[in-house]
Amino acid sequence: MRDFKRISVRRMTKRFGDKTAVDDFSIEFGKEEFVTFLGPSGCGKSTALNCITGLIPITSGEIYIDDECIDDAKTSVPPEKREFGMVFQNYALFPHLTVKENVAFGLKLRKLPKTEVEKRVDDALRLVHLEGYATKFPSQMSGGEQQRVAIARCIVLEPRLLLLDEPLSNLDAKLRVELRYELKALHERLKVTTIYVTHDQAEALALSDRIVVLKLGRIQQVGSPQTVFTKPANPFVADFVGYKNAWKGKIEVLKENGGTLGASVRTKGALIETKLSYPEGDPRRDAIIAAYKSGGSVTTAIRPEDIAVIGQGEGAARGEGNVIRCVADLVEYQGHANSISACIKGCEGERVDLHSASDIAFGEAFEACVDPEKVLVFAMPEASPARSAP
Repeated sequence: MRDFKRISVRRMTKRFGDKTAVDDFSIEFGKEEFVTFLGPSGCGKSTALNCITGLIPITSGEIYIDDECIDDAKTSVPPEKREFGMVFQNYALFPHLTVKENVAFGLKLRKLPKTEVEKRVDDALRLVHLEGYATKFPSQMSGGEQQRVAIARCIVLEPRLLLLDEPLSNLDAKLRVELRYELKALHERLKVTTIYVTHDQAEALALSDRIVVLKLGRIQQVGSPQTVFTKPANPFVADFVGYKNAWKGKIEVLKENGGTLGASVRTKGALIETKLSYPEGDPRRDAIIAAYKSGGSVTTAIRPEDIAVIGQGEGAARGEGNVIRCVADLVEYQGHANSISACIKGCEGERVDLHSASDIAFGEAFEACVDPEKVLVFAMPEASPARSAP
């Protein structure tokens, strides 16, 4: 395996006829980094992964390993010569081969000495905790065990880049958590650069050094799990990582205090006061100021867990800001809390979703509030042409 410092994807685009699946995709992967492509079905994450492997030819753009171009849409290094390892969603095991034979398959194609094959297969099976399974066939194993075999078959080749396409999506919830932990531990031991595809934000947050959020083939945000989770770049990213309450409105008051913007947003259902810590020069800050000056629309974004049920009469004491008057029309018990979906009083069509330990009944009227520092605000595209920071 040849060493490298970085893998660079530059303005990669993939079209299928008149449909653009991956659009102007640029990113650099550092050595030993774990990067996750995150997004809903059809956003282009698996297509981008397969383009990087060489399994799907790119329409335009370039892919580099350090200063060596391995794909420029005209000349492409074949997948088997890129020294990348791929783990597929459906495992892709040979049903007529044993575990040992499945894992050894790629090594035998390389015509390595038998003793080396034996040692590397044993080491790979030990890494994925499948010692003693060498003589079993895939049909004799659970889904989680088969996925471990697929991973072992990949890592035994010592790839310079490991790519995993939704490898846990076919497993039950408990097993997904267990294998997620094992994948993290495996990455820590192997130190191999990894690209992981998922639509599950919990997987992305738990595993990644960086997350790439995709929509319709375009990168919406690249950042650490903490940054993507707490400072989403735009309303799409916010919604995808759990900011389920999004209400449009206009800014009535905007106060600047160094790196903090204090905004009062009049929505249909409530007056929402916010505190936004965007530094000078942040495009999001500039877009909000432009929206306020032009009278354009903004949208608020709030997580359900950041909205609290308050006692009777507390709303009047708090004043108008950030008090939401609701009527519950769906209550689901989830163990640690109730998941409540409610209509906002006096505002047809507007809803609020929140999590609370309070015992709220179906049809019950109640009041809720939110901390101004937990509210995000985004300028709508029509209010300002400024784009959110990637």
